Amino acid sequence: MPFQVRATVVAMLGDAQRYPCHFQHQLGEEFIYDGERFSGRLCPSIASLVIPQMMAVHAAGPRHISRPALYYPFWYAPLSVDAPELKKFDGLGFRNVLAAPDLDHPPNRLMPPRAFDWPAHDCRDISKAPAVTCPDVRTAVTFRIEAFDLSERGYDVPYFRRAMMILHKLLAQPGLPVASLIEAFTAAEQLDIYPALSPVLIEALREELELMQYLELRAGRAFVTARGQARFERFRAELPLADRQALGL
Repeated sequence: MPFQVRATVVAMLGDAQRYPCHFQHQLGEEFIYDGERFSGRLCPSIASLVIPQMMAVHAAGPRHISRPALYYPFWYAPLSVDAPELKKFDGLGFRNVLAAPDLDHPPNRLMPPRAFDWPAHDCRDISKAPAVTCPDVRTAVTFRIEAFDLSERGYDVPYFRRAMMILHKLLAQPGLPVASLIEAFTAAEQLDIYPALSPVLIEALREELELMQYLELRAGRAFVTARGQARFERFRAELPLADRQALGL
């Protein structure tokens, strides 16, 4: 069950006052793929760059890594200045600058969010979210691409419903051991509804629920979050009456 994806204009790295975007993109503007349709505006000059990244995030969600640079540790180091007298310590001669970068300085706008911050960002995800910059470097409109919900359209509908039913089971029996999630479904619920449930499919759906913060694990047991409960309630409210009755909702 893939993800809904949005590409958001987060920066204009060039001089947008002197060289305005001729497609008239604006900061905060969104272009969305919901699993079935695209919505919003997207300049053809950048579409060939944005859409492939959106499709990758549609499949993998927050797990997608488009930049091998993610693995470099230097994102979590502070800024520095030359200090030859300190070469005997670090081998090259730098002094730490224990402050956050000045984001008003134009070159710093190119950096991923939280890079080189001090205190250091505490999660190793800097340079992970894909970002795409328009090849017209005069304006350099930049989109950030991210998953924001589970896909519930197109051929994802049955998988989305299965995921919502996992939340339903956990709301009724919070704290079920992860290994026992499939046992919360009757034999008919496991085998008579598409897609038939298996331990590996349950694992895949459970992981995607976790990635969207709809479900969390504590000591090997699964719990629905407040965000997950709200998402399930919206799902149930949007179902036709016959479908709710068929699913026991």
